Amino acid sequence: MQRKDLYNMLILAAIWGGSFLFMRMSVHELGALPLMGVRTFLAGLLLLPLLIWHKKLPLLLAYWRQIAIVGLFNSALPFVLFAYATKTIPSGTMSVINAVTPLWGAMIAWLWLKDRLPPLRILGLFVGLTGIVILVWDKLTLQGSGSVLAVLAGVSAPIFYGVAASFTKKYLMKADPLATASGSLMSAGLVLMPFAWWQWPTEPVSLGAWGAALSLTVICTSIAYLLYYKLLLSIGPAKSMTVTFLVPVFGVFWGWLFLSETINRYVVIGGAVILIGTALATGLLGGKRK
Repeated sequence: MQRKDLYNMLILAAIWGGSFLFMRMSVHELGALPLMGVRTFLAGLLLLPLLIWHKKLPLLLAYWRQIAIVGLFNSALPFVLFAYATKTIPSGTMSVINAVTPLWGAMIAWLWLKDRLPPLRILGLFVGLTGIVILVWDKLTLQGSGSVLAVLAGVSAPIFYGVAASFTKKYLMKADPLATASGSLMSAGLVLMPFAWWQWPTEPVSLGAWGAALSLTVICTSIAYLLYYKLLLSIGPAKSMTVTFLVPVFGVFWGWLFLSETINRYVVIGGAVILIGTALATGLLGGKRK
């Protein structure tokens, strides 16, 4: 891996780690549905000129049905669930929960696409799930059902990423990543916009919340997708996926630095167990990936 690719990976991890920070700073005023409706639709529109510039709009039109399905499972549903969970759960904890995405991807590919999983990778699935339980254990003991629903929303969100990954592998291998990214974001925005209008806040939204929402949209979605697209072309999907292991480090750090979030033993131990389990389940430890 060249030095510039390593720098791009660190920048991408820092940006994606900050997405949960911006989410928590804006979701209380905007609401989960309006925030994610704005995020997806506007981010997709920002990528559209680049898609046209690279003359890849025909690929978007050719695969629009499949791309729309990916938009539902890879953006609309998990984004809303994460936003709802972030109302209650600290942003740093959410970034660690997001790290199980490759784990769910491996499990769903095993069940749906019949990808072979050696015993060590199956062990990784169970280790990763154990890490999730450790991570959210103190959240489940909080008073009221709201925290339990938030935990369920946060833990289930990455499952949809896994579904989208297997669907993409099965039906969109001939489509261009940039076409899939921009098209899926715009289609997710079109799905969410009616609900966003229905749930639009009646009270004025502060400039700080709007600033966080725009940062989430422009920096953490549009620019992040471009960086990830660049990494895919430069080092391939297998190495690019390792950025997932860096995101929690930045997510926890940003939450501690800007929101004074506590880094307790559940975050440290649960996060470590999740990362070990995910590394085993994806073949980064103890074996080779395909």
